[in-house]
Amino acid sequence: MQSYRNSEPAPPIMQGSPPKMAPPRLDWDRPPWNRWAFQHIRELLPTVEVWRGNGHRHRLERAEVDLDQLPVSDSTGAPTTLAGLLDETYTDGFLVLRDGKVAYERYFNGMTDRTLHLSQSMAKSVTASVFGILVGRGLIDPALPVTTYLPELAATGWAGASVQHVLDMTSGVRFSEEYTDPYSDVGQVDVASGWKPVPPGSDPAFRWPSHIFELIVGLKETSRPHGAAFEYRSIETDVLAFIMERVSGKRLARLISEELWQKLGADESACFTVDSAGYALADGGFNATLRDYGRFGQLILDNGGGVVPADWIEATRNGGHGPDFNDSLPEGSYRNQFWIEDPRSRALMCRGVFGQLIHIDWDTRMVVVKLSTYPDFSNIAYSVATLKAVHAIAKALA
Repeated sequence: MQSYRNSEPAPPIMQGSPPKMAPPRLDWDRPPWNRWAFQHIRELLPTVEVWRGNGHRHRLERAEVDLDQLPVSDSTGAPTTLAGLLDETYTDGFLVLRDGKVAYERYFNGMTDRTLHLSQSMAKSVTASVFGILVGRGLIDPALPVTTYLPELAATGWAGASVQHVLDMTSGVRFSEEYTDPYSDVGQVDVASGWKPVPPGSDPAFRWPSHIFELIVGLKETSRPHGAAFEYRSIETDVLAFIMERVSGKRLARLISEELWQKLGADESACFTVDSAGYALADGGFNATLRDYGRFGQLILDNGGGVVPADWIEATRNGGHGPDFNDSLPEGSYRNQFWIEDPRSRALMCRGVFGQLIHIDWDTRMVVVKLSTYPDFSNIAYSVATLKAVHAIAKALA
C-alpha cells in the first residue's frame, strides 16, 4: 500500500472500534503503517519506561520566527518552501532551537507536543551519551578489550576488539545491515528484539535468536581486522549497552533515566522497546517527544551541561574524516555513536532510518530535530535536502 503525505488524504489506520485497518505485525514499520505506528509504539510492542523523575521540567523559552515560507530546495533541487519540504519528506515533527530558545516548532500527521515518537538509530547517540558518563566516572575504559567487560564474547567476532572499536563501529565483526532481508543479521534483530514475529513460511531449520544477547554471542565471524574501517552495524550499540549494564548493575532504561532523562528536565517520560529477556533495545528502540529530543540536543550543544563530560563531547566531535565517507555526508565521519557533518563545523548529528534527525551545530548555536516517517528506510535525496534546509534556516536566523 502506498504511503501518504501530510497534504494528502490519510487512510483510516486504527480508526473505529474495532479498527478496520490495523498495522500488520510483520510490516508495522513499513508504509503506510509507519505513519501511525511510530507515534504509537506502546500500543504495538512491550516497552519499559524511562522515567523523567519528579523534578521540574526545563522550560524552553520561545523566540519564534515564522519560517514556513523560507525558500529552500526540494529533493530534486527545485525551489520550494520549508513548509513544502516538510510535507514532501513525510515530517511528523520539526523543531528549531536557537540559543536554547524555540525558534520554530511544527507538528503533523496527528503528532502533538506530548506524543512519543520512535527514534530509530538516534537511540544510539542517547545510549552513548550515558556511556560517556560512565567512562567519565572511571567505570569503563574504552581502550580495554570488549571481553574485559563481557567475557562471553571471547568466542565471538569481538574477540580482540577494543571498546573504542565498538563505539566507532570499526570492529571487524561480520554483521549484515540489510534491512529488506528478513534473514540478514539486522533482520534477525527484528525477531530477537520482539519487533517482529518469525516470518511465516521461513525455513524450519533456521535457528532464530530468542533475545538480543543470544544473537550477539552467535556472531562468530569477522570480515576485516578490528580498527581497519568504519562499517555501520546496529548491533555494536547493543554490545555497549550490555557493558553499561554489567558495570553498573542496572538495566539500560534505569540508567538512561537516572543519568540523563531526570537531569534533562524532560516534559515526558520516554520509553524503550524490550525483548523477551527484558533488554531495552539500545540500537533503535527509544521513544520520546519532539521537545525532549530538542532538550537532549541542547544538552550536547551546551557541552554536556555538567551531565555528560565535556571532554567526551569534544572527543566525539573529532572523528577521522575521509573523502566520500557517506552518500549523504561526503565529508562526514562517525565517532562515539554520533555522526559528524564535516571537519570544519564538526557539527554532530543523531540519525535514524525513515528520516529521524537531531542536528547540533556549535557555530550557529542551533539544534534542529526532524521526526519523520519516510516510505523507505533511507532516501539520500530527502536527507541532503533536509541538511541544506538546516543551513538555510541558520542563515535566516543569523
